[in-house]
Amino acid sequence: MNNKRYSILGCGWLGLPLAKKFINNGISVNGSTTTKQKLEVLKQANVNGYLINIEENLDYKNFMNCDVLLIMITSKKIEAFENLINEIEKSSVKKVIFISSTSVYPRGNKTYTEEDETIDSLLSNVESLFRSNRNFSTTIIRFAGLFGANRQPGNWFAEKEIPQPEGFVNMIHREDCIEILSKIIDLDIFGETFNVCTDHHPTRKEFYTEARKSLGKSQPKFKNETELMFKKISSDKLIQRLNYTFIYNDLLNLPNK
Repeated sequence: MNNKRYSILGCGWLGLPLAKKFINNGISVNGSTTTKQKLEVLKQANVNGYLINIEENLDYKNFMNCDVLLIMITSKKIEAFENLINEIEKSSVKKVIFISSTSVYPRGNKTYTEEDETIDSLLSNVESLFRSNRNFSTTIIRFAGLFGANRQPGNWFAEKEIPQPEGFVNMIHREDCIEILSKIIDLDIFGETFNVCTDHHPTRKEFYTEARKSLGKSQPKFKNETELMFKKISSDKLIQRLNYTFIYNDLLNLPNK
């Protein structure tokens, strides 16, 4: 066991397996949940569990006793994030990873890099709050569509018609997310913004057809749309900076795990 401690605000679908990876590497982990029942799940995984809802006034003092804070929660209130940042400023935390989304980019029928414009949204405004703060250094991670484990794209949309069949998908597997977050911390890369998306972009028609086939389901239904609206997300910056090779980069051959 080394002396490092990381705190994961939102220790759920992504945060918990990430915490387990850290713990296997000898790192102590604080993890938060918003439900009392999940505290036992965290305890069984050897995570120091905390009950935290950022829309309430709670004591973050012990939770934020860490070397790196990873923020993996959502809120519809920017005030909640402002209060959270205020709590971070009171703590000893100097390194933050904020999990954002490629949904900050518009559908402009182009490929987007980290330098491109974003839409005016709650998420982009929260990004700006973290980016501009000088009391700690934040790396912003814009994840594309998340899949893996119980999140299987072949189950999405059910019997609904899928829009924009000739548009392109932007996806990232959970195992790649975990590996990338670990590498960013190991390489001490803070104060940056990264798109995180596989560099394979099949059409939505190709992707969802194969995703349903992989689960033994019937062919999906698609909307007949004449106006094409899409975006492609570039992860070139991430690939070059981390010298990264995606674990799951063939989106037409999805793993059922």
